[in-house]
Amino acid sequence: MMDIRYPILLEPQEPKGFFVRFPDMDDTFTEGDTEKDAIRNAEEVLTAMLGWKIDNGHSIPEPSMNVIGARYVAPDAKTQAAILLRRARKAQSMAEIARSMGTSWAAVKRLENSRH
Repeated sequence: MMDIRYPILLEPQEPKGFFVRFPDMDDTFTEGDTEKDAIRNAEEVLTAMLGWKIDNGHSIPEPSMNVIGARYVAPDAKTQAAILLRRARKAQSMAEIARSMGTSWAAVKRLENSRH
């Protein structure tokens, strides 16, 4: 399975902690007391924001590659599966995807939902 990873930029804050921003999504950001906390929070907020975008029919930005100074984080597996299915479905109907997967339309619809 393809691993979808988005760049994050960690910005140290005074007196402590890190602010995290996503170069590919201006509306997505978080923070953490330590680098480890900031990265974990980034994974959680990325999963939540991408899930919201999927659920509400918004476009999903492609992750930028080779962002200078960036670390890369991934959303959870359910969200990644929903994104990959959404990409594969661009030119096909749900029924066509279901037939090619040997499953039902309802099963494909559930797969495209990041909460299933």
